[in-house]
Amino acid sequence: MRVVIVTESFPPDVNGVAHCALQTARHLAVRGHQPLVIAPATAAGEGSDVPCPVIRVPSLPLPGYPEVRLALPSRRVAAAIEAHRADLVHLASPFVLGVRAMAAAARLQVPALAVYQTDLAGYARTYMGTGEGTAWRRLRAVHQAADRALAPSTSAMRDLARHGVRRLRLWPRGVDTDRFHPGRRDVALRRELAPDGELLVGYVGRLAPEKQVELLADVCALDGVRVVITGDGPSGPALRGALPRAVFLGRRTGDELARIFASLDVFAHTGPHETFCQTVQEAMASGVPVIAPSVGGPLDLVRHGATGLLVAPRDSEALREAVLRLADPALRAAYGRAGRAAVEGRTWTAVGDLLLGHYAEVLDDRARVAA
Repeated sequence: MRVVIVTESFPPDVNGVAHCALQTARHLAVRGHQPLVIAPATAAGEGSDVPCPVIRVPSLPLPGYPEVRLALPSRRVAAAIEAHRADLVHLASPFVLGVRAMAAAARLQVPALAVYQTDLAGYARTYMGTGEGTAWRRLRAVHQAADRALAPSTSAMRDLARHGVRRLRLWPRGVDTDRFHPGRRDVALRRELAPDGELLVGYVGRLAPEKQVELLADVCALDGVRVVITGDGPSGPALRGALPRAVFLGRRTGDELARIFASLDVFAHTGPHETFCQTVQEAMASGVPVIAPSVGGPLDLVRHGATGLLVAPRDSEALREAVLRLADPALRAAYGRAGRAAVEGRTWTAVGDLLLGHYAEVLDDRARVAA
């Protein structure tokens, strides 16, 4: 099968859309298919472990957030889909580049599958205080035009359905259960981060307004607790001022990131706009109990009172109380074991095969219509 993956972000970008697009391309190549990626150009060049050709479309940095690139109008999209002789177009979190690719696929009569990954309407509300309706109209148009729309969680499916998107199916995200593993726990790293044996509470992710990492301020004030923040982004300087007792490790990846995850006592996610929340799944794979807001993707991932605790979104006091509850080592150990068990079957290989099943059904539906 010849598949063109059109994605709004791709490595060396570090985010959920880029990582999922890379894992999809890898799985297609491993299964003997022929993927091609179309993505916005970056200043950092191409990664060394990309399993297929990548066509970069000219782009500009998002004002105020240069790590995010917005693709510019380009004829390369339609030309690349046609030249690749695509059997199917996979639209990863379509919004700018994906909308153009959907139009090209329609003109070329190539089936298209749209994957919803980013709560762009929520981001519009957070960053601009307006534009939520406009974002949803654009999201609805592209997902409804596709042969099938895939959502990563039941909450995301409900949001899409409520805004008029049909032909919906669930497609979750995978996790690398070999890399993210309790065996990565590092005693020396823990001694460095918590020299007095403090309870290590960690956040991993982008440092951006929609993540609301400042909600950890009350946790930072607790005696015997050390907050460790891993990631970077435009909110970094302000967060360092707001959370002076926290340890900021900056951006970490690969095995180094896996060591940090496994060395935590508690993982705390603060953002209320997650359609899935990959870092929650990585913490669970690492055997670490999770605290997350009771909204969006975490509702599918965290079993409250079994693998972690769900708290009211945007509630710093609820976060603090949840951390105090998880000060009990026996409770943390029980939640950590249950979390690891819950994700062991969610490998990228298993999730990739589910995606291939969706591809096959879309192609079969097109063939029946043509017949």
